[in-house]
Amino acid sequence: MISALNDLVDLVEDRLGEEPDVPALAATLGTTEYHLRRMFSSLAGMPLSEYVRRRRMTVAAADLVRGGDDLLGIAVRYGYGSTEAFGRAFRSVHGAAPRDVRRDGGPLRTQPQLRFRLRVEGSTPMDTRFTDRPASRLIGHATRVPLIYEGVNPHIQEHIAALPQEAHVRLKALGDTDPAGLLQVTDDLAPDSPEGSELTYLHGVAVSAGTPAPDDLDAIEVPAGTWAVFRSSGPFPEALQTTWAATAAEWFPSNPWRLRPGPSIVAVLDRAEDFTTATTELWLPVEPA
Repeated sequence: MISALNDLVDLVEDRLGEEPDVPALAATLGTTEYHLRRMFSSLAGMPLSEYVRRRRMTVAAADLVRGGDDLLGIAVRYGYGSTEAFGRAFRSVHGAAPRDVRRDGGPLRTQPQLRFRLRVEGSTPMDTRFTDRPASRLIGHATRVPLIYEGVNPHIQEHIAALPQEAHVRLKALGDTDPAGLLQVTDDLAPDSPEGSELTYLHGVAVSAGTPAPDDLDAIEVPAGTWAVFRSSGPFPEALQTTWAATAAEWFPSNPWRLRPGPSIVAVLDRAEDFTTATTELWLPVEPA
């Protein structure tokens, strides 16, 4: 995976004026576009589309400062059909207009070319197991919330707090398959979404595929497949988020598995009364790499 990500960076660099053909590269490398984009955004801290934009504007800034080509010529070289579109992208990265940079030489906020390297980490083993599950459904109360990578998501907190106690009791009674108990489900998130992107959050339970969902509950269909299950214990949600990040930084690069499309599920096995600490299981849909 480290080699695949560096090949992706090289592809971007070789074709800064074009959209990188990620599906073709993924097929050549024996992986999937979904997994490649997810791993890139998790390890780079930004989606691939953002990295491409920053690199284009970094190299374009050098062309501007050197002079020679007119503004439209530079815009077309980096994939923009007009000076207006190029100017908006340029300003969003550098905080200054192209003409100002050409005149003054700056200010510039450049994006260095990324290079992924394997670090010797993982001295603490990750508590992982695999399970093959038949098709099932996740039913409960869903809402759209923004993606937040670190700390408590107040939008999710607000959604759960708005549910009356009897709603939780009712959901628990409906669950009839694994993962057991009340679940925190995230779905409908693009593989390289930046923080703030909207996703579907469902507070609910897992039921067998044939179990009908009550009309007043939302449902997510889950196809049959293999799941990697990661257990963590400690401060909540910090321990869970650390485990989630470690799956991308350590586990996937060193194991012959890749992510497949599907919801991510968190099952709370045990928790303190005030929820400051918890033991959780993170369920991720995977397939052999």
